[in-house]
Amino acid sequence: MRTVYDGVLEVSYRQFSVESRPDGAHEEEVAHSAGQSNGLCGGANPGYLFLTTGLHTGRVGLTVEVHEAEPPIDERWEEIVEVSFRPGSTETAVVPWGDGPLCSLGLPIADHRVRYCAQGMDTTPDDELSVLDGGPVVDHYLLQFWPAEPAADRVVKQTTQSAAYWHDRARALPPPPTPEERAEAERPRREAEEKIVRDAEWQAPAGEWGGREPSQALREAGGDKWGLALLDRDLVDAVDTADAATQRAIARWAVSRAIVRAELHTFYAFARAVRDLHTGEPLSGPFEDREKAWKWLFAQKNVPRTFVGAPHGPRDELLQQAMAVRALFAAVEEDPLRAALDAVYAAAATYGGAYPDLLAEVREAFPELNRPT
Repeated sequence: MRTVYDGVLEVSYRQFSVESRPDGAHEEEVAHSAGQSNGLCGGANPGYLFLTTGLHTGRVGLTVEVHEAEPPIDERWEEIVEVSFRPGSTETAVVPWGDGPLCSLGLPIADHRVRYCAQGMDTTPDDELSVLDGGPVVDHYLLQFWPAEPAADRVVKQTTQSAAYWHDRARALPPPPTPEERAEAERPRREAEEKIVRDAEWQAPAGEWGGREPSQALREAGGDKWGLALLDRDLVDAVDTADAATQRAIARWAVSRAIVRAELHTFYAFARAVRDLHTGEPLSGPFEDREKAWKWLFAQKNVPRTFVGAPHGPRDELLQQAMAVRALFAAVEEDPLRAALDAVYAAAATYGGAYPDLLAEVREAFPELNRPT
């Protein structure tokens, strides 16, 4: 037995992952637990495991082990599930949401079995606050890998309400499409989708600055500055006066919020894109090329299709998932001011009529935006 990691893991949105995908992989994705009986360790996408925790945000205990053969089951754990996993490359890593690798496993490209064990998943709001305030870790997790032939996933042990909830959600998911169903999937009409994206680019007349002269940098910034100015002119000016590093941080934050709001955060490609933003790497996978990215998005049969009202009124509806992708591409704009303004505006569009919630959240996340300009 080889212990790869034994320490603390920072989780966000109750998730972390194990990733071993070939560079440039563009496989059609399915819901991470599609066709499974367990909802704690999703293995429906090749080379990728989606792990669910009880704690929403903060520190959890994690141990990762690699075995030569199946280890005995330790009944002291409250939750135990198993799935099959085959690395897609020679590099397999545990990856926190939106961050770089935590540890590398050194697995060969061969079939493996994975056992995911949990203790203390039924966390409470008080537990969440305690952990965020630096208190002791509440829930603990064990990941074990060993060589084994592929087999159906299984729930070995289940005791907590949290695990029962996630198992029920997984069992309610439709099974992943067969290769024949993938081939027969009707390609969405791209012209209609492109119209939705164009509608999101609607801009206010140049004279409508709310009676306040913009800075030269704001005048020269392209993109969706007009749209955001109509929603919250004070916020636009506050972002304008922030330094470049803060503007980049705002753009990254907006992308994360948009992807979660559009229910895309459980898909490997989007989690990897968020990580690329945070590590400063070029966008990878299907987002390397913008035109191909739109084709990929609209061809994904299992990606949600959610329409929301446009922020400026009910005259149009926007595809929430398309707006999240717009936020992603906005965040890599060369000009950090434009990146921040465009990403926040696109993220606001994913909220539809609830866009004031997003604008309030960005002020809470970046208190410097509340200072008088």
